[in-house]
Amino acid sequence: MRTLCSSTLIGEALLIMFAGLVAMKLTDVGTGTIWAVSGVAILLCLLLCGVITRPGAVWVGWALQVGVLASGLVLPTMYAFGVVFGALWWCSVHYGRKIDELKAQRAAAAEAAAPAAA
Repeated sequence: MRTLCSSTLIGEALLIMFAGLVAMKLTDVGTGTIWAVSGVAILLCLLLCGVITRPGAVWVGWALQVGVLASGLVLPTMYAFGVVFGALWWCSVHYGRKIDELKAQRAAAAEAAAPAAA
């Protein structure tokens, strides 16, 4: 799960950075406000990559997805990107957990077979 979720979060951090640049030119929101909000969101994405396996981190990721979707109020294109990254986040969490379960099953099977071979 860690790899898939982290990849999604890195892509999202880049999206937020580029959206901040676009928002500076296309909206009347102050530059300081745009970069304060974007900077916090980018930092959250990057920090979340390191703690994604800890309890509650996935829920913080969902809150981040809601925030990206809500940024469509300032830059309407972000509604579409919010939906896309929300779907990517769901896939990363869902399939990442399945991959983790399969890895655990294989490790348990290999561990059980190791004493029998010795």
